[in-house]
Amino acid sequence: MEQGEQYRVVLVTAPDIDTGRRLAKVTLEANLIACANIIPQVESHFTWEGKVEMESEALIVFKTTDDRLNELEGMIKQHHPYDTPEILALPIHSGVKDYLNWVADCTRK
Repeated sequence: MEQGEQYRVVLVTAPDIDTGRRLAKVTLEANLIACANIIPQVESHFTWEGKVEMESEALIVFKTTDDRLNELEGMIKQHHPYDTPEILALPIHSGVKDYLNWVADCTRK
């Protein structure tokens, strides 16, 4: 396993799979990510504007580098229908060297 401190997994929820697909497409075309996995249906429970809510959403798991994180956040905000989209970036502490190299190659400017 290779040290992966410059890589990130970014979790984003969306109202439906079509939105997830659009977000994956625009971020791939901009070389902001190497990959997006879409989990078509998750059940989200949260508090919004003082009220407990429950929604069915899609979860998108993006793989990117630390260098592309700010641009990725901006692109997601630009194309996301939510006022406050969930964008959580988690560090990758280690991973298979060939995979991490692929992520780096795909996200080069």
